[in-house]
Amino acid sequence: MTKKMYIVGNGPIKEDLSADIDGSDFVVRFNEPKSSIGMSGTKTDILFMCNAGKPMQRRLTDPHFIESPIVRAASQIVLAYHPFIIDRYFPKPNILSRIKGRRSDWTMATIRSLGGVGKTNIVLPEQFYLDGCRELGLPESKMGEVFPSTGFFGIYYILNHPDYAGWDISVCGFSWQGWKRHAWANEQEWVRNKVDRKLLSVID
Repeated sequence: MTKKMYIVGNGPIKEDLSADIDGSDFVVRFNEPKSSIGMSGTKTDILFMCNAGKPMQRRLTDPHFIESPIVRAASQIVLAYHPFIIDRYFPKPNILSRIKGRRSDWTMATIRSLGGVGKTNIVLPEQFYLDGCRELGLPESKMGEVFPSTGFFGIYYILNHPDYAGWDISVCGFSWQGWKRHAWANEQEWVRNKVDRKLLSVID
């Protein structure tokens, strides 16, 4: 029997999929649910996280994040950005921001925090990021300006992982909107291509 997986984004979901998602074999989520809260259940096998920039700092300083049902349910935390990638490509906070404690790389802080509550942490390698950028058609000259999203890397990871070959994979809760430096149009077109090739389906 074919195994069922849901890859759940943080955008709005039109109908309550909680029972289907919680009853599936495997669930992948990202960062912290927003618009999908109450509509997508809580089952979480892999939680992909953006371990760079101000949003990660906010999560790590919010005690409610660690106690959230999604984090508590997660079996594994996958950090999408290798520290070398963050150092090479990601924007650096200015001096005033650094005085306030901001920085680009929150990898070790995330590992300490989530590892401290028993979570297994995996940091994806540099080459994974570079391959993902090429998959989206992002040239080297743009890699300091445009950054693939955690959601893209989660889908890319699953589709390239041999353990999940042949699974029935549904993607939901992706609006392809948000931070202006993500390559939303490229990512949406990439997912359409995977749908056309019947590698996954999208629930609008």
